[in-house]
Amino acid sequence: MAPDKPHNPILAGKKALVVGIANEHSIAYGCASAFRSLGAELAITYLNDKAKPHVEPLARRLEAPIFLPLNVEQPGELEALFDALKSRWGRLDILVHSIAFAPKEDLQGGLIDCSAEGFKRAMDVSVHSFIRMAKLAAPLMTDGGSMFAMSYHGAQKVVANYNVMGPVKAALEAACRYLAYELGEKRIRVHPISPGPLKTRAASGLKDFDLLLNEAASRAPIGELVDIEDVGFTCAYLATPYARRLTGQTMYVDGGVNIMG
Repeated sequence: MAPDKPHNPILAGKKALVVGIANEHSIAYGCASAFRSLGAELAITYLNDKAKPHVEPLARRLEAPIFLPLNVEQPGELEALFDALKSRWGRLDILVHSIAFAPKEDLQGGLIDCSAEGFKRAMDVSVHSFIRMAKLAAPLMTDGGSMFAMSYHGAQKVVANYNVMGPVKAALEAACRYLAYELGEKRIRVHPISPGPLKTRAASGLKDFDLLLNEAASRAPIGELVDIEDVGFTCAYLATPYARRLTGQTMYVDGGVNIMG
C-alpha cells in the first residue's frame, strides 16, 4: 500500500533532476514520485529510444516539463542535458543519480575473473558519471542543493553474488563523501543512499537474487522489505531544510538489515 501523500508542499518551487527511471518499479521513479508529491518540478531522463516508450508515460504522470535522453556513455549527452536545464530553469536544487552497469559476463562471474574493460565500464557508468553530473550540477545550485547516488550494502560488507558491484559501490560511496566535503561550502549536500534489496530490473541481473530478497526479509528487524516509496521519501526528507546539516553519510533504507550480524 502506498503511503498517504503529504499535504505540505515543502519542496514547492524546487527543481529536481532524476536520472535512472526505467519503469514504474525503478528506485528513481520512487524518488521522482516523492519529490513531485511534495511540490517539486521534475526533469526526467530516459536511456535511449528503446527505453523511451516505457518512461514517457511516467514522465507525463509526474507532469515533468523536461524529458530528455541520457546515456552517460554517449559523448555530449550529459552536457546537452545540463544545457537544457540551464536554458529552461536556470538553476537546479536536487539531483538523483540512480544508474549502474556492468557487462553481464563480468557481473555474474566472480570479482577475480572480472575483465579490465568490464571493470572500467562499471566504474565509468556507476561512479564517474555521478562525479561528472555533480560538476555540471554544482554551478546551477546557486542556493545550495542536494545530490543523491544509489548504493547497496555490498559496498560495506561482502554479499554473495554481488561480485564486481561491491568494489564499484564502495567507490561510489567514497566519491559521495569527497564531493560532500568539496561542495559543502556551497551549501550542497551529497548523500549515498543504500536501499535494501528491491525487485528492480537492474537487480534481476544478479545471480540468485530471489534468495537475497528472502534473506533480507527474514533478517530485517521490522520483518519486511522496503519499497521504492520508502527510498523516495527518505531522499525527499534529506532534500528539505529539516536535513540541512546532514551530508556525506551513507543512509540505509533497508528495514534495519544492515545492523544485523
